[in-house]
Amino acid sequence: MIKPKKSLGQNFLVDNNIIKKILKHVDVKNNNIVEIGPGTGNLTTQIIQRDPKSLILIEKDRNLSDALKEKFKDNKKIYIFNDDIMKFDLENELETNTTIVGNLPYNISSQILAKLIKFKKWLPKYKKLILMFQKEVADKILSKYSSPYFGRLSILTSARLNIIDCFDVSPNSFYPVPKVMSTVVVFEPIINKDFKVMEITNLEKVTHVFFSKKRKMINKAFKILFNDPTLIAKKINVNLNLRPNKVSEKEYYKITEYFEKEI
Repeated sequence: MIKPKKSLGQNFLVDNNIIKKILKHVDVKNNNIVEIGPGTGNLTTQIIQRDPKSLILIEKDRNLSDALKEKFKDNKKIYIFNDDIMKFDLENELETNTTIVGNLPYNISSQILAKLIKFKKWLPKYKKLILMFQKEVADKILSKYSSPYFGRLSILTSARLNIIDCFDVSPNSFYPVPKVMSTVVVFEPIINKDFKVMEITNLEKVTHVFFSKKRKMINKAFKILFNDPTLIAKKINVNLNLRPNKVSEKEYYKITEYFEKEI
C-alpha cells in the first residue's frame, strides 16, 4: 500500500458504505465525471463500475498518479492528470453537464471550492459538486448570517451555489484515521437573482476587508472601501454599528455592487 503523505493532506477514503452514499448523488452512467484527488482509486473503481461516458482524474501525487495509470491502463474512458488542482485549467477541460466529486485535501479544500465558484463562464459546465470537507470547514460553508460560523466562505458559496444535501463522515472511514470529523456537501450551480456583481473576485475582496476585522464594527470596513461610507451605508440601509456576521448575504452583494462603482 502507498504510504499517505501528510504534506499533501492525504486521508484515503476506504469505507464502501460512504462511497456508495456519495455515488447515490451521482448519475454516472453515460455521463462525464471529474474526480479531484482520487488517491488510491477506491471511489474511482466504483465510478468505473457504473459506466461513465468519461472520467477525468486529477491527482497531484506522482506515485499515486502512476499507480492509477497502471491500474486503469486498459480503460479508454479515463484521463489521468498528474497535476495540482489549484494550477489545473479545469474550466477548459470540462465537458457539458459534468459532475465533479472529490475527497479534498483538508488544507486547501476551501481554496478548491472558491476556484470552482469563480469560473469565468456562469452557469458552468458542471451540473453538480459532491465534495468532502473537514467538518469545521463544512460548518462555515453551511452557516447562515448571524451565526458564529458565518463568513466569507458561506457568502461566496451562496452567490453561485445551492446546497442540496450534506452528511457527516466518521474519521474511521479513512486511512490514516484523521483526528477530525468530515462532511460531504452536495452543491448545484444556480443563477442567483440577488447577485448582480460584475466580478465575483470583488465579492472576495470586499468580504476579506470585513472579516479580517470580524470583531470590529463594520464602519471600519466601510471607511476602507468607500470615499463616503455614511452615504453608501444609507443607500444600502445597513447599520454601521453591526459586526460582519450580522450583515446578510444580500447586503454583502449590494455593498460589492457599490464598491465596483468606485473602483
